[in-house]
Amino acid sequence: MSKNPFNVSSMPNQQRAIDATKVAGRIAAESAQAIAQINQQATQELATLIQKRVSDLMKTQDPRSAFEYVHAEVLQDAAKEVTHYHHQLLEVLKTGNKELADIAEAMIQESKADLIHFVNDATNNAPIGSEAYVSVFKTSFNNALQNFELIRATMVDSFANFEKSVENVNNLANPKGVSKK
Repeated sequence: MSKNPFNVSSMPNQQRAIDATKVAGRIAAESAQAIAQINQQATQELATLIQKRVSDLMKTQDPRSAFEYVHAEVLQDAAKEVTHYHHQLLEVLKTGNKELADIAEAMIQESKADLIHFVNDATNNAPIGSEAYVSVFKTSFNNALQNFELIRATMVDSFANFEKSVENVNNLANPKGVSKK
């Protein structure tokens, strides 16, 4: 008797994994495209700003006024542009991270449910007299599920910590309550 190498019951699970991988790839591609657009826009804005500032600077005859102009106008504008650019990048990363975390969580829950169903089916159909083995197996399986939940909780915490660090970096770049002179 030869065994069929294809397990038809696992095909829906494989299809879900393929679909999730496609979605994760799409999210990564969209994030990369958004970052490329941000970079292109920032480069164009910077080139325009530099051209304007150099033109204005060339009109200045007094070195002291040129220094004051550079200090007051150019550096402040550059700082604002860098802050704006940084904020845009962080938003793209934050959005992509959230979507990937949601996909991972859904896949974990589906896999866990499938595994519990498989174990319950296997233990319910165990031969008579194997109750001790079934008990040991179920205990081991429950311990493995608890460890799995600890790993999942750690993953959720790491995603939350990443999001908090993105917010902290963004808050550092955009201090609130700073008075303007």
